[in-house]
Amino acid sequence: MAPGINTNCTTRSSKGINKSVRINEAIRASELRVIGESGEQLGVMSKREALDAAEAAGLDLVEISPAASPPVAKIIDWGKFQYQKMKELQRNKKNAKTSELKQMRLGLKIGQHDLDIKLKKIRSFLSDGNKVRIQIFFRGREMAHQELGHELMKRIIEQLEDDAVVEQQPQMAGRNLSITVRSK
Repeated sequence: MAPGINTNCTTRSSKGINKSVRINEAIRASELRVIGESGEQLGVMSKREALDAAEAAGLDLVEISPAASPPVAKIIDWGKFQYQKMKELQRNKKNAKTSELKQMRLGLKIGQHDLDIKLKKIRSFLSDGNKVRIQIFFRGREMAHQELGHELMKRIIEQLEDDAVVEQQPQMAGRNLSITVRSK
């Protein structure tokens, strides 16, 4: 066996390769369908012939599809293969978009221009794929006029109805009236 050729059966869950992959001597099947290092079909051959072909190339024999009949094995550089899989998983993880919950707080006495600016910012959050919790906070004696907060919330919902869907209806929590919206 050439130096550097791996003969173990490995499991790589921390690196992202979840299933057990049999390499070289750990392959159990007596006959294998072998694929060469450049992707060409070498045909069905015995395990010993396949191992000899891999050793001649200075590479590893890796069982790709153990459930097939006969099992499929490929002659590849195992270290390079693992590295490419790890990098591919890292790229996929980086490109995955996680939805965040953004928050926008408004006072009960907000002016129309300020409200328009807040709505513009909410629309940009929604276009980025985030959910937005809109909170109207009450100060002091404003708690006696909660109906004004509900009216303001209705205005906000009406102005956002083209861009957003109400996910959670308006509800009071302490001195805050809040609602959660997501993009359509």
